Amino acid sequence: MDMDALYRLYFRDVFLFLQGLTHSESLAEELTQETFFKALNGLKHFDGRQDIRAWLFTVARNCYYSHCRKAKQTVPLDEAFPPAAAPQPDLDELLLDEDAAFTIHQCLHRLEEPYKEVFTLRVFGELSYEKIGAIFGHTANWACVTYCRAKRKIQQMLKEA
Repeated sequence: MDMDALYRLYFRDVFLFLQGLTHSESLAEELTQETFFKALNGLKHFDGRQDIRAWLFTVARNCYYSHCRKAKQTVPLDEAFPPAAAPQPDLDELLLDEDAAFTIHQCLHRLEEPYKEVFTLRVFGELSYEKIGAIFGHTANWACVTYCRAKRKIQQMLKEA
């Protein structure tokens, strides 16, 4: 494989993919360059069994995750697994509106445990997933998944209301 040809063919695709993840043109450019640098080093291990474009996207995604780890950020779950349905109301914005916040509290009151408590600790207690997981004797990943499920349940209740 000729790296120059790969670069010309797939630069735009990789850049747009990363721009969608980062929501930043400059960071997407930086990560695109890093992607092709890592691809150049890893090209000798590419066996051709999968599509080269898909392989480049995997390298790009891993570059993005590495960037997030270095920046001590986490990849939001809704970015890692974007919803297939129409956009749902943003709970953070709704909580700023007094009437909408009251409606969310009503939904939260109807939510079952542990979703209710995890959502409350995350949003109102502003605790990290690590601390929430420790409170329940679980991992940070469990806390993140439980929070996201609670958020989806509340969004569903809001849509039905």
